[in-house]
Amino acid sequence: MYVPKDFVMAGPELHDFLDAQASAHLVTVGPDGRPDATLLPIIVDGDRVLGHLGRKNQQWARIAPGSPGLVVVSGAEAYISPSWYAAKAEHGRVVPTWNYTEVQLRGAVTVHDDPDWVLDVVTRLTERHESHRERRWHVGDAPEKYLRGQLLGIVGVEMVVESVEGKAKLGQNRSDADRAGAVDGLRQEPGVHSHVVADAMQATLGR
Repeated sequence: MYVPKDFVMAGPELHDFLDAQASAHLVTVGPDGRPDATLLPIIVDGDRVLGHLGRKNQQWARIAPGSPGLVVVSGAEAYISPSWYAAKAEHGRVVPTWNYTEVQLRGAVTVHDDPDWVLDVVTRLTERHESHRERRWHVGDAPEKYLRGQLLGIVGVEMVVESVEGKAKLGQNRSDADRAGAVDGLRQEPGVHSHVVADAMQATLGR
């Protein structure tokens, strides 16, 4: 991933970003050289990324044991209008851009066609997404026979992470006045993504 120095995301900021993201694209390449990609719920556990794929999704069957893979974790993104920049009124030398946050993890991928392994991942994913609810659903709420049948319909995937790159492209290469103008502009846009990007840009002001 191309990451100019102004946009490098690392350390606690990167870890907090990964903790906040619920899903990612898993990209692998089959024996014929054709790339496959699937959006799937994930858990980042130290140097491992855990998830599962549907058994009918042939991506898992095309992954050779230990073959390289890419996990792309994306945050909110938004179009940035040059009309929001203070520099537009000063000299007009401004153009549109796209702001976003993304982390890419690379490493060896292993498929786990083991119901007990998959049950552990499904349980952890469920606990993650049910933890804030007053009436939580637990994996154990489902009848054992039914649950075991459902587990046969999915397979687990694990990436052992070898490299991590983080990019937060939030206008850090522009003046505070330009960034503040973009924040104000984004807050007037419809849709939650623009507002999330505005919050992220606001946090960079003054750095």
